[in-house]
Amino acid sequence: MKLAHRLGYYGFGLVLGIIILMFFLGGKKASCDYSPTARVLKNIRIKDRNFSNEALSYFSNNSIDTAVVSTILDEGDVDFSKSDTDRTPCNLYVIMGETESGELELQIENCEDTATIVSAKRSD
Repeated sequence: MKLAHRLGYYGFGLVLGIIILMFFLGGKKASCDYSPTARVLKNIRIKDRNFSNEALSYFSNNSIDTAVVSTILDEGDVDFSKSDTDRTPCNLYVIMGETESGELELQIENCEDTATIVSAKRSD
């Protein structure tokens, strides 16, 4: 078989495979969360969220809506050097994210069923 025929068959199979995948996966909300930051943020997003009194008072005193936490969990970065990932029973993560008034640092206690925003402060 000539090289041109092989490339033609390969190209036809590749295009056909892509079309089939688009048909089957087109309506699904599939995501590729392979990086450690993406996995941690997704894990926290899917859990019930609680706020400590300290975090709620910070948001209240600085006139920040608690909905900004959802934005930070979508677009933020996990600072693993400040996080305690070996803590039991719940890991503690430090997540940095941009808000309208600057960068905000959240400390989130990630337990098995819930995620608690322990504290919030302006990032240095």
